[in-house]
Amino acid sequence: MTKEKSIPSYRTFMFNNEWHARVIGFIVGILMIAIYCWMISGVVSILINLYHFLLEDWSHGAEKMIKEVLIIFALLEFIRVLQSYLLLGRVRVTFILDVALVVLIGELIGFWYHEFNAVNVILGIIIIAVLTGLRIITSKCSPDFRED
Repeated sequence: MTKEKSIPSYRTFMFNNEWHARVIGFIVGILMIAIYCWMISGVVSILINLYHFLLEDWSHGAEKMIKEVLIIFALLEFIRVLQSYLLLGRVRVTFILDVALVVLIGELIGFWYHEFNAVNVILGIIIIAVLTGLRIITSKCSPDFRED
């Protein structure tokens, strides 16, 4: 029988790579559970507000629910970032840009319901356009992108 040489694990000052990966995985898992709980409470809040705002001030309720739904979408995108970190061991730039786009679009929609400054709206649109362009470039130049 021959013994296969194993590659020594990466070692830092005190901890090896395997231990470090487990700790990071545990911390990211706890963060994901917290985000899931936050999302569940957001959905419950939306359902409760839906009942109350249908009977009272519908337009104010619609504004609040749209903002809450956009926050939930941003959290879903953030969970994708955490999952990609756990699966790939790195964070994909496209996922970060997706989170930024969802958050900024939510802010832009928030301007619709309040008094807004035209400069802020134009600046938001320009930033969203730049992020959209970056998102397209990163998805086309990604090493995972293949043309058949």
